[in-house]
Amino acid sequence: MKQGTSGVRLLPWAGPEGKRCYLLTDGTGYLSRVADNVESVQLEMATDLLGHAADMLDDRRATPAQLRFLLARMSESLTDVHRIAESRGARLPAPAYEVPDDLPDLDAPVREA
Repeated sequence: MKQGTSGVRLLPWAGPEGKRCYLLTDGTGYLSRVADNVESVQLEMATDLLGHAADMLDDRRATPAQLRFLLARMSESLTDVHRIAESRGARLPAPAYEVPDDLPDLDAPVREA
């Protein structure tokens, strides 16, 4: 969604009982700015966590409990990053072109000659 247009935005946090939160917005209000800031913090935390994970995986002294804790934090972070990607993807403008029906199926298995 471009600035100044109305739409629904998936917020980067969960509501009660872990349910999704949405905002009806033009993308310029206070709550949109709060959501942008939360997304920024979540992405920065994910980057930091990746660095911590690399260090811990290189350390042969890491205990199973430490690795489980790391995995739990990474799972939480991946949930946040996935929600951000979904929210941002939904706000992208539709392509200005139509996709032809005769494109090859990119998901079909490739046969070798």
